[in-house]
Amino acid sequence: MRYLLRRSAHAAFLLLGVSLLAFAFTVLAPGSYFDEMRLNPQIAPETIVALRSRYELDRPLPVRYVHWVISLAHGDMGFSFAYNTPVAPLLLVRARNTLLLTVTVMLLAWGIALPLGIWSADHLGRLPDRLLSWGTAALLVIPDLVLALGLLVIAVKMGRLPTGGMVSLNFENLSFLGKTRDLLLHMALPVAALVLSVLPLLVRHVRAAVAEVLLAPFLLAAEGHGIPRRTLLYRYALPAAANPLVALFGFSIGTLLSGSLLIEVVMSWPGLGPFLLEAILARDIYVVIGGVLLSTLFLVGGNFLADLLLYWADPRIRTETGA
Repeated sequence: MRYLLRRSAHAAFLLLGVSLLAFAFTVLAPGSYFDEMRLNPQIAPETIVALRSRYELDRPLPVRYVHWVISLAHGDMGFSFAYNTPVAPLLLVRARNTLLLTVTVMLLAWGIALPLGIWSADHLGRLPDRLLSWGTAALLVIPDLVLALGLLVIAVKMGRLPTGGMVSLNFENLSFLGKTRDLLLHMALPVAALVLSVLPLLVRHVRAAVAEVLLAPFLLAAEGHGIPRRTLLYRYALPAAANPLVALFGFSIGTLLSGSLLIEVVMSWPGLGPFLLEAILARDIYVVIGGVLLSTLFLVGGNFLADLLLYWADPRIRTETGA
């Protein structure tokens, strides 16, 4: 419980700091949503003054931040100027789409990286391991934008995969299986781009962690007792290498979230990425602040989950926190 409370306090302070910085940088940035309205001769200056007063834009920054935090505690993330509606429902829909994409990519990437990294560590220094290392190194140097655009070009030439959006126009008229197939087809390109961008990092770390453990005396002794190689790798070597991999899990969530925002924009996936970009261009400040805070919440939640897994996997942490 002490460990859980300490990690929760760290997460709360991080979210508070991010919210403060996001609010300050967004509000203090030059320009506002109402600047373009001033150029419209059909809108009276008194109307703009009234709107600024309605949304508290004429108040000092500390007062506005305190009011926003109080509203946030009641589930209100502010009001969108561009959409003329509360921010929370708009963000939750996009956040659901981003989570669907990132969770799918995370499961696929780790599901591929673990056996591939273990296999590479088992063949360390041989030709298959060198070929895999060269392949992952080549993928690491390719920028995510170039990778996404390359996949789009291939998809356009093939003509078999959708190149944008989340569902087809006739999605509501499809059966359950048809809806599932349509969603999976639309997810294929962004999922492939994100998996290819994060997979080399995961494979190389799994390979390094398992290769180091394979040289441990207890594994050499277990191998000398005739334990099957597969059992040795997955039952003994993988749990022994779990600590750096669990820490990598939390780090990979941040990498994946930052990469997913770019891929969503390129692939026209209706997640937080395109929505935040539109809000930044429109200077819709409360949407920007809410989107940044929600992205940080995902990152903090992933690292908190990694901390819990590390606490469960490593008895030394339980001993230290219990002492």
